[in-house]
Amino acid sequence: MAENGRPDILYTKVDEAPELASASLLPIIRAFTKQAGITVGIKDISLAGRILAAFPDYLADAQKQPDDLAELGTLVTEPDANVIKLPNISASQPQLNAAIKELQAQGYKLPDYPSEPATEEEKSVKARYDAIKGSAVNPVLREGNSDRRAPKAVKEYAKKNPHSMGAWAPTSRTHVATMEHDDFASNEKSVTVPSASAGKARIEHVAKDGTVTVLKDNFALEAGDVVDGTFMSAKALAKFLVEQIADAKAQGVLFSVHLKATMMKVSDPIIFGHVVSAFLKDVFATHAETFAALGVNPDLGLGDLEAKVATLPQPKRGDVEADIKAALDAGPAMYMVNSDKGITNLHVSSDVIIDASMPALIRAGGKGWGPDGKEHDAKCVIPDSSYAGVYDAVIEFCKKNGALDPAKMGTVPNVGLMAQKAEEYGSHPQTFKAASDGTIRIVDAAGRTLIEHAVEAGDIWRACLTKDAPIRDWVKLGVSRARLSGMPGVFWLDRNRAHDAELIKKVETYLPEHDTSGLDLKIMAPADAARYSTERIAKGLDTISITGNVLRDYLTDLYPILEVGTSAKMLSIVPLMNGGGLFETGAGGSAPKHVQQLVEENYLRWDSLGEFCALGASLEHLANAKGNAKAQVLADTLDKAIEKLLDENKSPQRRVGQIDNRGSHFYLAMYWAQALAAQDRDAALKAHFTPIADALTTNEAKIVAELNGVQGKPADIGGYYHAPADKVVAVMRPSATLNAIIG
Repeated sequence: MAENGRPDILYTKVDEAPELASASLLPIIRAFTKQAGITVGIKDISLAGRILAAFPDYLADAQKQPDDLAELGTLVTEPDANVIKLPNISASQPQLNAAIKELQAQGYKLPDYPSEPATEEEKSVKARYDAIKGSAVNPVLREGNSDRRAPKAVKEYAKKNPHSMGAWAPTSRTHVATMEHDDFASNEKSVTVPSASAGKARIEHVAKDGTVTVLKDNFALEAGDVVDGTFMSAKALAKFLVEQIADAKAQGVLFSVHLKATMMKVSDPIIFGHVVSAFLKDVFATHAETFAALGVNPDLGLGDLEAKVATLPQPKRGDVEADIKAALDAGPAMYMVNSDKGITNLHVSSDVIIDASMPALIRAGGKGWGPDGKEHDAKCVIPDSSYAGVYDAVIEFCKKNGALDPAKMGTVPNVGLMAQKAEEYGSHPQTFKAASDGTIRIVDAAGRTLIEHAVEAGDIWRACLTKDAPIRDWVKLGVSRARLSGMPGVFWLDRNRAHDAELIKKVETYLPEHDTSGLDLKIMAPADAARYSTERIAKGLDTISITGNVLRDYLTDLYPILEVGTSAKMLSIVPLMNGGGLFETGAGGSAPKHVQQLVEENYLRWDSLGEFCALGASLEHLANAKGNAKAQVLADTLDKAIEKLLDENKSPQRRVGQIDNRGSHFYLAMYWAQALAAQDRDAALKAHFTPIADALTTNEAKIVAELNGVQGKPADIGGYYHAPADKVVAVMRPSATLNAIIG
């Protein structure tokens, strides 16, 4: 136990497949770490947990729970922080609505989400719910920059056991389509805040008649911060989308749109709504009054529209449904999320997330699933051009050179600027839909205008802030990783983009603070950097990508999915700026489908490998920070166990009857115990784990039979967002023999 009474390691309770897996893995972790005097606590940052923490005044005393996210937000600023952070839901509006309904059905008297609040109470409720949506967790916890890479054992396994890759042909019609003007990239203005402008700024809208509306007050700026303002033209977006829909139809390719409506929780759902409106333009025009009465909001997607239309009486319902079907049939074939169930790219904004969907399409040879259940070339619509060129560069490389070969590929680890709500992911409180024509501007504490734009009604305007201390730390981390790895490092920054130009000035200022002799460090625009890095990995060469926050997110899915088949196996170490450590466990984009499979056939294919690696890094950090030699032994033997797990192919397999997530946890425990029994650095650990290793080894066949024996029939976990712990434990710990040995 830490000296302050806090657990040595804090684990996070999250959602979906990672949370189900924790019910199986966490007891094993606690059983092993206990022998080194290490305590492991839990903090609830799940979507349901965050909802309950936000509404104590609506709950019975027994239902109330503390705001664990806020507590963790304070902890990560302290030197002794040691947090293992699993992937959590960054909720879209439909996911938030579904979680609220589930909790209400379980007896929590939460208020409904008021989409159009009329009273002060409803406004308060909406504000509390809105604070939970999107990237509500990561900006709070990420008080450091990111060092994310494929662990050596994972990379070597992928080379020895290459995953499948779809074939690319030079004749592929798959391509990226993006706006060439009037988007966030082209309209961006950026300044480094001078000392005279430090203080509490404000963002305001000035209407054509001179009426001033303060959109955000107390927008704190410090000298040296980089502040950006930009907007996307609603008219230009609508025109662009109509053109792309028509072009997809003419070319005979699938129409797909790729956004980040979970993390970019204000701007991207609005853009998504524009896509829905453009695809069903005539339907929205014909049934405008009906849709208004139903409260249809295109931002919520085609699925929500269809659900609301289904409440209409006949024959009106049939008429509207026929018009929707006619519009879909008249347009290009749609990229499908699930062609068997008729779920399209436009059903819900959180179903197609760019950093998962684009790499999957590239890995598949540029193919997406169409409504006919077959694979087709696709038009990949990425409206904002800021980073669209990255995907375009990789697609064009594959067209010219064919699919990348995982058996021969190099690696592209990432150093990401993400501390203190850096860049776009911190823009939500400063993102607004213009209420009328006029001007939106940032005015500093002295009353001077720093940035302003002329806007029209419906335009999406946002401001982003990147603080100076994280930038300096990011440069330091980039140099350190280049030095330790021996790899060249590339800062993905475009001198022709306003924000990047300000960051380049800082990079060029801070690099001389470090010994860069013998290092190969470059600054390249993102599309050029993508071409350069992809050319190198194809030759088996390694390149560090040193990027901002959104590119960090995109690249740590893109290259790992191509290199090792999934981003869930990545190791993400966040050296916190005040000395602690945050250890992230990979991406959770596949988590929903794994839950569905578990419920249908009691088989969880989720791979906890990223979690194993994060635990090892956490133990090593603890050993170094607290001088705990036993923790280092645990870390070293865990590393051996992970290597053996991969060598013996004991990760979750593909189908019922084979080992799943629970089976992989058993094998990790057995190999870890065996490694501890074999080591001679700590006699007490050796003595304790020798009989455990013997028991696990002797009972291997029995334990696997007990774990696999429950597969093949539905599993009752009692909920999706807020599953009762006893039901989850019953499903995830079905081996009485393993439980008796581990405890």
